[in-house]
Amino acid sequence: MSARITSYDGGVVATPRRIVRPRSVEELQAILRDTERYPGPVRPMGSFHSLTPCAATDGTLISTTGLDRIVDIDPQAMTVTAQGGVQLVDAAAALRERGLQFMLNLEIGNLTLGSAACCHTKDSLDGIENGQASSYATRIRWVTPSGELEEASQDDAERIALARSSYGLCGVVHEATFRIKPLEVVRFDYELVDVRGLSQDAVSEIIATNDSVVFWTVGRHVVVQTRNVAARSQRAWLGRMRGRLWRGVGAVLGRAFSSTAGTPLQNPIDAAWPVVQRLPYRFLSMVGGFSLHAPDKMMDYRRTPPPGRYAFTFWAFPRGEWVTNLKAFLDFTDDHQRRHGFRCNLPLGSYFIRRDTSSILSYSYDGDIISIDPIHAPSDRDRPAWERFLREFNRWAHERGGIPLLNQSPFIGRDDVAAAYGERWTRFSEWVRAQDPHGRMLNPFFAELLA
Repeated sequence: MSARITSYDGGVVATPRRIVRPRSVEELQAILRDTERYPGPVRPMGSFHSLTPCAATDGTLISTTGLDRIVDIDPQAMTVTAQGGVQLVDAAAALRERGLQFMLNLEIGNLTLGSAACCHTKDSLDGIENGQASSYATRIRWVTPSGELEEASQDDAERIALARSSYGLCGVVHEATFRIKPLEVVRFDYELVDVRGLSQDAVSEIIATNDSVVFWTVGRHVVVQTRNVAARSQRAWLGRMRGRLWRGVGAVLGRAFSSTAGTPLQNPIDAAWPVVQRLPYRFLSMVGGFSLHAPDKMMDYRRTPPPGRYAFTFWAFPRGEWVTNLKAFLDFTDDHQRRHGFRCNLPLGSYFIRRDTSSILSYSYDGDIISIDPIHAPSDRDRPAWERFLREFNRWAHERGGIPLLNQSPFIGRDDVAAAYGERWTRFSEWVRAQDPHGRMLNPFFAELLA
């Protein structure tokens, strides 16, 4: 009988015939070599936070959670090496004991290091250099579809650029090495700007005068969240409170807001909800933000119950077109609500990521980007409406030259990725077929997308 496994947000269901949890590289090799006991498609899975079926299969699902050992922390080389199933938040705790941290302290701390090495990830707030976690992977080791051992290192730029976007299509990552740096304190400041007064020149000035930035849009106001190095921790409890909001409270309140759709309360709640959401940001702006150790901004969602979970999508757009695209997106959402009665119930995120050619499928390969990330806490009642919104948003983003992520942009199709990645998508597809000529790792999701 097939098992039924649901992704973190509930949007993706996998029904594998076999679920295995190897605890050693040798066990992993044996699984991939035994095609009868472990039928394809074979897909690796970490914490299953992906928003697309990139890890889904009706064949064999390999849980990497048994590969959970930190192999080495090297303060001279400034690297950490760990097995692929180690979660970022756990590795960060081990580094902190030695006064060290990751280059990117992603806010979703349950990302496994195997996934971080070979999948699309993002963190704008630590993205002073690069905003993609795989760009800091200096060595990646994997077991091939036929059970052999392979690796790529930064000494071979072309090979590791392919491995950093491999998504388990060339095999299962069992170990990865990442750059690290000394532990630092960072400060977060907040400013609210009316969308009508926002210009692209102002955005460029914000980027030029801060280490990094994220934009949160609530109603018709943009919250500018900037990040810079600080000398000491101040009001760190505010950072912890912000984490609690994202780990549960915000989603619960968002669902309560959505539950008024189609009732006499809808119009007054629609007007009040953005005001309520802006209150924490106004408070943070008023008190001068907060500062804390960079790893403390990671969030551990392992204990978040289903009512506290949220979903999102991510499309990247050229930095110079973001303000125009943002205003057009807000008009799009107004029109969508008029036609279908649906609006996202959490703030819109927009991440600034610098140009990065470290991986073949880097979404900032051709230049700096700022994303448009609708975020929503879906319930069983409005999940169909959320999925319809995602499909319409995909069409909107595609027409405006957006770039989707393979694990964070639900319902994308071959036309979307072909248009976004161009010749690089063709090269990537050819490499995948050369690495896995029999399609052992190829599930229907990737089979449909590959060129």
